[in-house]
Amino acid sequence: MSDPVLSHYQLAGLTAPTEGVETCQISLDLGLSRETVGLSAEGIEMPDGRILSWKAVEEIVDATNNCFCIERGQTTKIVTFSELQNRVYSLMPTRGAPTMLISGIPMHRIKDTDPHRDTLAKVRASGRLVGRVLDTATGLGYTAIEASKTADSVLTIELDPCAIEIARQNPWSRQLFRRENIQQAIGDSFDIVSELEDASFDRIVHDPPAFKLAGHLYSAEFYRQMLRVLVPRGRLFHYIGDPESRSGRNITRGVMRRLDETGFLRIQRRPKAFGVVAVRP
Repeated sequence: MSDPVLSHYQLAGLTAPTEGVETCQISLDLGLSRETVGLSAEGIEMPDGRILSWKAVEEIVDATNNCFCIERGQTTKIVTFSELQNRVYSLMPTRGAPTMLISGIPMHRIKDTDPHRDTLAKVRASGRLVGRVLDTATGLGYTAIEASKTADSVLTIELDPCAIEIARQNPWSRQLFRRENIQQAIGDSFDIVSELEDASFDRIVHDPPAFKLAGHLYSAEFYRQMLRVLVPRGRLFHYIGDPESRSGRNITRGVMRRLDETGFLRIQRRPKAFGVVAVRP
C-alpha cells in the first residue's frame, strides 16, 4: 500500500481501547477511501502491520492546518520551502480535498466550499473541456485532472517545482502523474505560452496567483498570447477572485476591459466560479 496520508479529520476521536484490540474504519488517504485498522494500547495498527503511536496521533490531531505522511511509523509534515519563491509550501486538510498553502495563504476557495467543488465550479464555467486544454497553473493538479477526463490532451504549467513536490504527496493529486493525456511543464506561464503554436488549444483554464503576486499574468500582453494560442471560437475561463470584494470588483473590471481590448468576444462574468469567460473570434 502507499504510505498513509492523514490529518486531524481522519483521527479525531480515536482513543486506545481499555483492553485487547479493537477495529474501526478510517481513511488513510484524506477521505478518498476507507480501510480497517486495529486500535491497541500501542497505537493504530495499519493494514500492513505498521503502528502509528498514540503520541503521533495526538500530534496530528493538534496540527489542524497540516497533513502528515506516515513513513515507517514516523509522522512527517507535508511541507517544503521554495528557494525560488522564498515561501513555505504545505498541504492543508479540509473535509474534502486538501488545498495547498503558500506562506499560509490557501490556493483554493475553502469558505462554504472545498477545493474539489471549487475546481468543479471552474470546470463548469469553462464549458465542456474538449480537444486540447491549456491549464496555466498546475498547483495540486485538480483542474488538469478534471480536464483530462473529457479532453484529448492537457498541458498544465507550474512555476515552482515545490508545488509539484507537494502534489506528489497528496492522494487527491495522484492522477496528475498517472493519466497519460496530461503533459506537465515547469516554468513561468508567460514565457511558456509565448512559445506555443498559434491556434493550438480549444480551451484555456487560467487560474493565476493573486494579482499582487503575478500581475504579468493579468496583463494585456499575456491575454494576447492566450488569444493567439486559442483556436477560433476557443473558450477561456479566467479565475479572478471574490467578485463581491472591493479588490475583486476592481480587478474584474480591469480584466474584462483588457480582454475586450485584446480582441476577446462574449466576455461574461461567472460569479459562482469567481471568474469570467471569453471567446476567441
